[in-house]
Amino acid sequence: MVAGVCYGVVANNLPSASDVVQLYRSKGITGMRIYFPDSNALKALSGSGINLIIDVGNDQLGNLAASALNAAAWVKDNIQAYQGLTIKYITVGNEVSGSDAQLILPAMKNVNAALSNVGLGGIKVSTAVQSGVTAGFPPSRGTFSASGGSHMPPIAQYLASTGAPLLANIYPYFSYKGDTTNIRLDYALFTAPATVVHDDVSGKDYQNLFDALVDTMYSALESAGAGSVGIVVSESGWPSAGDPMATTGNAQTYNQNLIDHVGKGTPKRPGTIETYIFAMFNENNKTGLETERHFGLFNPDKSPAYPIRF
Repeated sequence: MVAGVCYGVVANNLPSASDVVQLYRSKGITGMRIYFPDSNALKALSGSGINLIIDVGNDQLGNLAASALNAAAWVKDNIQAYQGLTIKYITVGNEVSGSDAQLILPAMKNVNAALSNVGLGGIKVSTAVQSGVTAGFPPSRGTFSASGGSHMPPIAQYLASTGAPLLANIYPYFSYKGDTTNIRLDYALFTAPATVVHDDVSGKDYQNLFDALVDTMYSALESAGAGSVGIVVSESGWPSAGDPMATTGNAQTYNQNLIDHVGKGTPKRPGTIETYIFAMFNENNKTGLETERHFGLFNPDKSPAYPIRF
């Protein structure tokens, strides 16, 4: 069972936050990720029982890393100010790269301390990464890459010390688009009829790319001395328009198979994988490739973009 759906708001035509919360509840969606402490959403979520991931917003990293006082003020204004919420994780940075990546760990430490100081230490503090922080193939050879993931081993070890999971944005769609020569579409869509990749090191077989990407991340955590750290898939999805492989059929196939699959876990870590689909709505103001505006399960009028069973 998928844990939740990400609620992005980079659009000018979305329903009110209270209508959105009502839609989540009517569909039986029990978790939500928001990308900044959106006051409208947080007010609407009060008493809803929906589990929350709240991102601090990448623009806040420098501020939160700079001092414990800044982190305490952020927690007071954005967490303590709202009642009746079920907050599971606070995400300090989403897919941060370059020099800003060095801000993640001090910011995480300051936010953790601020939460503990006001009796909210049960909220786990993490960061969200994408598959580019890892390198290595097959999955058992996964490590944090020297180019894109050199900041990750200390973060992984810190997560191990706090008992928090690593949040990972896992997108077979982007891996497939980046290498259509070597990656099969059915492997990316969970529809391959048999093993596609045999990991000759671990002896494990992979029938879908999602499992391979998650297990590569697990191997990277192990290689960093943080094998106890779990993974929460904080985003996964498939666009329904904007390129030849981004069709409503492929998006429906991927997301339905994802929902049906994540209760089983991966070859390396059987069991349920807490997973959040990206995204609730098509977001018409997103920049970049056309596909970025078409990841929604729902249209702005709350009608389904395609049929899906939660």
